[in-house]
Amino acid sequence: MRERGLTFKQAVNDAIRAGLAPASAPGSQYTTPRSLGPARVDVIKALRLADELEDEALARRVTEGR
Repeated sequence: MRERGLTFKQAVNDAIRAGLAPASAPGSQYTTPRSLGPARVDVIKALRLADELEDEALARRVTEGR
């Protein structure tokens, strides 16, 4: 705002207009895909752990009366 000499209201309006404006030419913004290598975490085990943690949190809420 300071660099452009805008008020807060002008800056917000400009941001809204920019977000609502049609996107630039299709394909002009492209991210080059990169290989991340093999997975280092077993997803199945991570999901099981997340389920267990969620179950414990729910049980704690029930015992606390929330």
